[in-house]
Amino acid sequence: MSTQMQKAREGKITDEMKIIAEQENLSVEIIRQRVAKGTIAICANINHKNLKPCGVGEGLKTKVNANIGTSSTFPNIEPELEKLDEAIKCGADSVMDLSTGNNIDESRKKIIEHSTIMVGTVPIYQAAVKAIREHGAVVEMTEEDILQTIEMHSKDGADFMTLHCGVSREAIEKMRRQKREMDIVSRGGSFIAAWILHNEKENPFYERYDDILDICEKYDVTISLGDGMRPGCIADATDRGQLTELITLGELVDRAWKRGVQVMVEGPGHVPFDQIEANMKLEKRLCRNAPFYVLGPLVTDIAPGYDHITAAIGGTLAAVSGADFLCYVTPAEHLALPTIQDVHDGVIVSRIAAHAADIVKGINGARDWDLKMARARKNLDWNEQMKLAIDPELAIKKRSTRNQADEEACSMCGQYCAVKIVSQYFDKPICPCND
Repeated sequence: MSTQMQKAREGKITDEMKIIAEQENLSVEIIRQRVAKGTIAICANINHKNLKPCGVGEGLKTKVNANIGTSSTFPNIEPELEKLDEAIKCGADSVMDLSTGNNIDESRKKIIEHSTIMVGTVPIYQAAVKAIREHGAVVEMTEEDILQTIEMHSKDGADFMTLHCGVSREAIEKMRRQKREMDIVSRGGSFIAAWILHNEKENPFYERYDDILDICEKYDVTISLGDGMRPGCIADATDRGQLTELITLGELVDRAWKRGVQVMVEGPGHVPFDQIEANMKLEKRLCRNAPFYVLGPLVTDIAPGYDHITAAIGGTLAAVSGADFLCYVTPAEHLALPTIQDVHDGVIVSRIAAHAADIVKGINGARDWDLKMARARKNLDWNEQMKLAIDPELAIKKRSTRNQADEEACSMCGQYCAVKIVSQYFDKPICPCND
């Protein structure tokens, strides 16, 4: 079984490439060339049977991911399946199963079976949970535990996996010497850092990378190289630990591509607005324009309850500057496991950020959507405006609860509606005597 990248390099056009070309209004040959080069990833595990293929990367619409999954506090999978449905309904392009509850295998299998969009997983979570249950500590997990977990997730149909391969002894030491305000905030990054420091060995994800490539090639799993050293507050952004890891990730991109394994690179974190563009361009340079997958980035640390907004502010600039894939942040970030409403709000706000960036990037159809809305507003065509809204249900609710059913203008302006007043005069023919 060949990967999408291997087939593209052989000049073969797959069904997945055809679907993505149609979705993106691009020629299938452009898709094939960029998959072959690695600048587009088609995250489509051969065992994810009901998947609607989607592409991430160069020249494509900016994609949005939603995180779901059980926790030790909320181990029931059913609410997470409802969140999955809500994420799909709101237009998410993928979900990540971050489950750490009682039955991680059941959660993953049900999510993949239920999902028509890409599914990502984080194998180290399960390996760490197993080590804690069996041995009492994360640092007791073995290399074989990690590889077996990756194989299991791949066999079950995970389309992409976050693997923290770049957290090295060197990166940890550079971070400790420079000093950070928040040290390591990535859960997977903290597991690996603790393992490295306790066992006084190099990162097993890095040491066994060739074995990992064997597994990913077998199932055509896209590796999402995790940013375990990402900054957890704006004071720690763009420091030596983060950049040391990024340099390593660039080298791992080369090794994956050499094997024909698709790969994405994950990025920061919390980053001040004025550093975002530089971070994106640096990643693209070091990782040879591999698809870039960013969390936020959040541009301030002081907005718990509103972090979906701080992330959207950063996400827009990130996508304009080169990011291809935005991981949503919900209003519950830093506070709690998200509710269904949090998932809804996180997906919609991230989609707004992605679309705003696509307008600037010149993505096919992006400006057309806004132009249609502008014309519907000029015509006071409320039905069309509701259809074009990114969140039609919310728009309809606000319109219906604050306006009379037959009211042409909105209750904000009422009889003083600028659009209505001006149209009475602008739509009249221009008098020849005024020429």
